[in-house]
Amino acid sequence: MSNKRLLYIAGPTAVGKTALSVALAKYFRTEIISCDARQCYKEMSIGTAVPSIKELEGIPHHFIHNKSIHQAFGAGDFEKEGLELLKKLFQKYDTLIMVGGSGLYAKALMEGLDIFPKITKTATDIVREIYQSSGLQGLQKALVTKDPAYYNTVDRLNPRRLIRALEVCETAQKPYSYFLGKSVVDRFFKTQTLLLTRHRKQLYERINERVEEMVKGGLEKEAQSLYSYKELSALKTVGYSEWFDHFDSKLTREETITEIQKNTRRYAKRQMTWFQKIDNIPISVEEQKPTLEQAIQQIGKSF
Repeated sequence: MSNKRLLYIAGPTAVGKTALSVALAKYFRTEIISCDARQCYKEMSIGTAVPSIKELEGIPHHFIHNKSIHQAFGAGDFEKEGLELLKKLFQKYDTLIMVGGSGLYAKALMEGLDIFPKITKTATDIVREIYQSSGLQGLQKALVTKDPAYYNTVDRLNPRRLIRALEVCETAQKPYSYFLGKSVVDRFFKTQTLLLTRHRKQLYERINERVEEMVKGGLEKEAQSLYSYKELSALKTVGYSEWFDHFDSKLTREETITEIQKNTRRYAKRQMTWFQKIDNIPISVEEQKPTLEQAIQQIGKSF
């Protein structure tokens, strides 16, 4: 059995993943792979909560600001490039740290992606018509009817995810969730997931405070600079979509901030639903950050 191991630090946004991952990287004298679906885009910093140079504490990080919003980059691309990176880094290290809240990206690297049927043109046309005629709400309504199980876990504000699921449903005439979890592949390394959790009230307070700090840090200006690219998939995300609505005079500035906080809390809830379904070691974080000793103790029990 391989002596190489990938430790995945999972958890909802604002739970404290960065602090623990850096502490673990220092302890193991290793490097960090980010599995955040948005922090990889170099044009997006404030709204994606990219760690500051100070927070990174000199630890090498990969997949942060290494792509452009104009590049197509998804979980499959992350899996391919991530495996190439791991082969290279494991020549130097026995332990690597992965951190990020994009569960699908993490699953892709640790287990491989699920295999879906080839989408038919008919399915694409049907879903496109739903989106064009009824927008995001139309996609949501269609998915909750065809696959309520996946509807309860998917990011319902991400039209690309909804469209993909509905295309599979229409093509196969089966729920999208039917194809999930059937394609686990063997990897050349062992994995373990540490799931950070906080009391919901505390987590929501941290989320609200983080959004306020983002606004003070220039999130509105950052979103304004990206407004002309708002139709790109990378920008159809919480923290930017709301500002685009504000620029289109659909929301006041105060409503925009409130919507970002609300949608971020909802996203955090969906993240926890996703993570709780995978094999993990839960670590409750009730202080500002989890103790390194607590994590090391849990890791020692599993490896």
